[in-house]
Amino acid sequence: MPVSRVLPTEESTELIALVREIARDQLLPQVDEAEAAARLPREVFTVLGRAGLLSLPYAEELGGGGQPYEVYLQVVEEIAQAWMSVAVGVSVHSLTAFPVATFGTPEQKNTLLTEMLSGEQLGAYCLSEPHAGSDVAAIRTRATKVDGGYEITGGKAWISHAGHADYYTSFVRTSDEGGRGLSCFIVPADAQGLTFAEPERKMGLDSDTVGEVLFDKVFVADDRLIGEPGQGMSIALAALEAGRLGIAAAATGLAQRALDEAVAYAKEREQFGRPIADNQGLAFLLADMAAAVGSARATYLHAARLKDAGLPHSQEASVAKLVATDAAMKVTTDAVQVLGGYGYTKDFPVERFMREAKVTQIFEGTNQIQRLVISRQLLR
Repeated sequence: MPVSRVLPTEESTELIALVREIARDQLLPQVDEAEAAARLPREVFTVLGRAGLLSLPYAEELGGGGQPYEVYLQVVEEIAQAWMSVAVGVSVHSLTAFPVATFGTPEQKNTLLTEMLSGEQLGAYCLSEPHAGSDVAAIRTRATKVDGGYEITGGKAWISHAGHADYYTSFVRTSDEGGRGLSCFIVPADAQGLTFAEPERKMGLDSDTVGEVLFDKVFVADDRLIGEPGQGMSIALAALEAGRLGIAAAATGLAQRALDEAVAYAKEREQFGRPIADNQGLAFLLADMAAAVGSARATYLHAARLKDAGLPHSQEASVAKLVATDAAMKVTTDAVQVLGGYGYTKDFPVERFMREAKVTQIFEGTNQIQRLVISRQLLR
C-alpha cells in the first residue's frame, strides 16, 4: 500500500502522485524482464527526464525542478519501490550535475548544466578506480595540460551508466599533491579516445550497467574544467554527501517494497488451516521490519531537512546512509525468510531485492567509511 507522506506543498503532493503513476504504468510492467536481461532501460530515463524527475533538486533558474531535498528524496524512494536500478540511476544522474551547479561558472551553468537538466541527457560519475575506492586521494588517472585544454589518460572503475551516458563527470589528477592534486572535468561521451570495458557481471542491480571507463589521451577543453585545478577533492566529497542521501532514500524504498511483499504473502499463505500472519513469531518479524523501514525513512528525511535549511548535515547524511542501507539488507533478507522456499526462487521478487540491497552497503562510501565519518564528527 502507498506510504503516507507529509509533504510541504500541494505541488509536491501532486509530484508524488505523478511518480506513482509513472512507476505503475512505465516501470513495474518491464522491471522483471529488463533485470533478467541485464538491460539498462535508457527509454525509462527519457520518460523520467521529460517528466522533470531527473532535475528536481536544482533551482528553476538553472533549469531544474526547484524542489527541496526533502521532496526529491521521497521521489527517489517511490521510484525504488518499483525499480531499484532506476532509482540508483536517478541518484547518480543528480550527482553528476552537482559539480557544475555548485562550482561552475555562469557560462558553464548556462551551457553544460542546461543540457544536464534538460531531461534528455544521462550522466555518469567517474570517481572510483581499481585501487582507489574509499581512498580518493589515491586516484592515478591523469590530466596533462596541452594547448586549449587537457589530455586525460587512465581508467575509472565501477561506473554506473558506463557506455550509455551522454557525459562523464570525471575526477582526475592534475598534479602530484595527493588529495590537493585532483580536478573535476565534464567529458563528453563522444570524446575521441574514450572507451568502455565489458560491463561487470554483478549479483544484483543488473539494469544498472556498471563498468570501466577508459581514457586514452582524451582531449577535454579548458571550459570543461569545473572549479579550479586542484579543487576536485573538495568537489567530489561535497557531491558524495548529497549522493549518500540519494542512496539512503533508494534503500528505504527497496526495504519498503520488500516489507509490502512479505506482508501480502503472510496474509494469503495458509499453514495448519490459517494464514501464517496469525503466528506471533512471524507477525513480530514483520513488525520489526516495519520499524526498520520507518527508522530509515526518518533518518534520511531529518538529514534532508537540515540540508534544505542550510544547516550542517554531514554526520546526519552518513547516519542516514548507514541506517537505511543496513535496514534494507536486514528487511530484504527477512522478506525471503517470510516467503520461505518461495522466497528463494526467482518466481518471487524478494530474492532480487536481497541481492540488490547488498551493494547499498558498499557504494557511495562503504558503511565502514560512514562509521568513520560519524565517529570523527562526534570526536572532533
